[in-house]
Amino acid sequence: MLTHPTLEQLRRLRLNGMADAYAQQVEQADAEALSFDERLGLLVDRERSDRESRRLSNRLRRARLKHQASMEDLDYSAARGLDKTVIRGLARCAYIRHHENVLIVGATGTGKTYLACALAHRACLEGFSAQYERLSRLLESIRLARADGSYPKLVAALAKTDVLVLDDWGLAPIPPQSRNDLLEILDDRHGSRSTIVTSQLPVAEWHASVGDATLADAILDRLVHNGHRVTLKGDSMRKKRTPVPEAGHPVT
Repeated sequence: MLTHPTLEQLRRLRLNGMADAYAQQVEQADAEALSFDERLGLLVDRERSDRESRRLSNRLRRARLKHQASMEDLDYSAARGLDKTVIRGLARCAYIRHHENVLIVGATGTGKTYLACALAHRACLEGFSAQYERLSRLLESIRLARADGSYPKLVAALAKTDVLVLDDWGLAPIPPQSRNDLLEILDDRHGSRSTIVTSQLPVAEWHASVGDATLADAILDRLVHNGHRVTLKGDSMRKKRTPVPEAGHPVT
């Protein structure tokens, strides 16, 4: 059997999944009991599985999610105010296919960013692209991109991302020039992509947080009206995870 030449050809063709499966078949004595079609089917299935796994890994790498979050690990305790029906509906990603947004609000530490990352992670699992950005840092990156000439490329990449997470909306004032940049980003995405926003501010206060009434009208028109709203309640999840030091022992 021309095992080594066959493996070499598969590797050259970048059919690494098929090559691995073929090598395993060669080592398994009972593989010869399978028909040609059965053995070929196993090779093709392995190649498809490997390619899907690589594509998922690439999507997650490009998403740069702040948390390694998953929908299965969400805390649905009553005090948090999470509606299982609503969250499971979002987990089916219909909002992405319909180009709708998700607005997540709540006090600090209630799990807004984790939920946003879990939704983005599920999007990646379903074959969609995602990207996490802290709003203030994104706006600063855009400012720098204008200076070095990479602005068109950056804005084009944001426009193509299926799910864009904008974390910490309203945490810092939006500079005047950045308001126009934010409007351009959301305008490019309106009706064609989905945006997830997290904020400590109630949605009713987002208009004032923009700092310009006219631009705020335009920005929120593209963000809020087709947005699914999720409000998180309760104490900070960080306090629950961090043990309280005993008297006389410093916090490290």
